[in-house]
Formats: sequence, C-alpha cells, structure tokens
Amino acid sequence: MAAQREWFEKDYYKLLGVPETATAKEITKAYRKLARDSHPDTHPGDAAAEDRFKEVSAAYDVLGDDTKRKEYDEVRRLGPMAGYGGGGPGAGPGGNSFNVGADGLGDILGQMFNRGRRGGGAGAGGGPQRGADVEATLTLDFADAVRGLTTTLYLTADAQCGTCSGSGAKPGTSPKVCSRCGGRGVIDDNQGFFSFSSPCPACAGRGVTIEQPCPTCRGTGVEKRQREVQARIPAGVADGQKIRLKGRGAPGRNGGPAGDLIVECHVVGHARFGRDGNNLTVRVPVRFDQAALGGDVDVPTLDGTTVKLRLKPGTPSGSRHRVRGKGVVTAKHEGDLIVTVDVQVPTHLTPEQRAAVEAFAAASKVAAGGADAAGAPGHSSGERV
Repeated sequence: MAAQREWFEKDYYKLLGVPETATAKEITKAYRKLARDSHPDTHPGDAAAEDRFKEVSAAYDVLGDDTKRKEYDEVRRLGPMAGYGGGGPGAGPGGNSFNVGADGLGDILGQMFNRGRRGGGAGAGGGPQRGADVEATLTLDFADAVRGLTTTLYLTADAQCGTCSGSGAKPGTSPKVCSRCGGRGVIDDNQGFFSFSSPCPACAGRGVTIEQPCPTCRGTGVEKRQREVQARIPAGVADGQKIRLKGRGAPGRNGGPAGDLIVECHVVGHARFGRDGNNLTVRVPVRFDQAALGGDVDVPTLDGTTVKLRLKPGTPSGSRHRVRGKGVVTAKHEGDLIVTVDVQVPTHLTPEQRAAVEAFAAASKVAAGGADAAGAPGHSSGERV
C-alpha cells in the first residue's frame, strides 16, 4: 500500500510545522494556513505550489483523523524497531532494510489493512475455522427448572454432510490441492518493502479445489438436517437464562472445532409456588384460632411432601416464615421456602361457631373495658415484629 509506505518516509508533523504533541485544533489551524498559502488557485501554473498543496493535504488527511493519527504514530514509533531505516547487513538500496517480525510491525499493519502476514497463521486462508454458534429455545416446567434435568433437544441446523463426510467432494472423489496457492489458502502480494497475504481467489481460501462437488451439500461439506442433542440443564435455571453447551453447535471447517449450542430457557409459572432467587415462595391459609392460639400447620413443598410449620400465638396475617433447605438447591447454594400466612375469615358460621365468636367478642369488650379503666397513660401492649 503505497500511501502507507510513505508514513515511514515523510514526517507529516514537520510538513504542517507542528510538534507531535499538537492538539487537533492546532493541526487544523496550521493546515488551513498552509493550504491557503499554497492553493493552486492562488498560484496558477506553479507546479511546486501544487505539489506543496498535495503534501499538506495528505498530511492533514492522516493527522486530522484521530484513528489514522494513532496508527501513523504507532507505525512511526515501531519503524526502527522493525529494522526500517537502518544500514548494515541485509540493508536494501540506499541503506534501508525492513524486517517484519512475528510479533512486530507486520501484525500491526495486518490489522490496519485487514490482510494477513506472509505465511498465513491461525485462521488465515485454508487453516482450521471454528464452527458457528447455534441458538435454540427450551420451555421448562417450573419443577424441572428448579431441580434440573437431562433432556433431548431436536434441532434443524448445519451438520457435517453425511454423504461426503464433510469433504465437499462427490463420493469416490476427493478434493485436490489448489494449484495457485499450493494448498496454503493464501497468496502473497509483494509491494516494495511490504509483503501481504490475502485469501486465494481460486479456492476461496480453502487450500483445495473440488472438481466434482458433493450432490448433497454442493461442495460446502455441511448440510441442514435434523439432529438430536442431549442437554443437561442445571438445577435452578431461571426464566430467560442462556445455557452454553460446548461443541454442540455447527461443525468447523478444515478440521476446526465445532461451535457451541446456546439454549435460552423459558420457565412456565407454577400454580402455587413462586420464586425469589434461590428461595421458593408459597402462601398458606390458616384458621383464625391457629393464628390466635398458635400451633402447627402443614406446609406443602415442591416435591409433593408437607412439612410442619409452628406458629407462635398471635401470628398476624401476611407474616412471612422461613423453612430451611426447601428452596432451590444447587451445588453452591441451598435456598429456603418462604411461607406467607393468610389468616382466613369464615364467611359461613354454624350455630356453635357463631355462639363461640359472640362469646369471644363479649369477652374482648370486657377485657378492653378493664384495660381502659386500669391502664395508665403512656403504656401499651407492645409491637409485634
């Protein structure tokens, strides 16, 4: 790339008359002044002024762009380290030499120009290529999401062609080494001091050519087909959570590894239980006498059994109670079951129940009257937490 080679030969800061620490505003100001002084319209027929204007414009095109300026500074900084501009053994015409090291300037320029270095490398040309990731969705029952399960996923996705076993060639034939690149998958492009590599156009970077493509995959080596994947869903997966299954995605190319299968889980809600992190939640109805006098109530759990929850006398409606270890249990965490008490008020009373409630109401009025008569200002019965 001739324009970039000039970065080693020309000091754009010097051309604009600014220091390397100049701000963007200072660079723009210097460029405008020089461009105005050397503009061809003000110097008609002056070839030197026209050349000067082109040089100033080229300098500003680099230094006036933050990204290009950073690349220019980096290339200039690493130039001597890469062996450019030095004499001695191996020097080219004029005493200059340029030696691209494995971790030196060649890597930087390869990134700048989106082209590989001589000799290829990981992922260059016909090298192994990792397969693409495949996404799938899985709908889970609430209990299965809490406990975890192993299930089978039925997918329609890219898989290794069953006819040619991934070679891309018609059965009975085989791919041939590309005659243009010699199987490397890349070709070299020499430009003066620089040598770049780019994918071979004859084989599209695969390193081989297929004269008789497979009729099933048409030479690609992959086909879309249904397949079954055994997937282990861990305990405690949440709604919307994504699980990554290594190596269960699309097949790789040229011996590369397969991609991953990413499973997005959708959890169906439960009719009775809810979830708060690793804790399960449930609401339990209790009778008025149980809340007032205290006692044991049966609490359901997700596994179908019941546990006893002891209520203290005077338990208020809406209070929350914890049953240890009955929530979401994973390898790292053990959640609890959070029980909310709902005190039930009967809507239909038998004669015996009505008589009992009326007796309770009468006794409550007597107790309240006695408390008013005997109580002193500033005293209370206390606050339940």
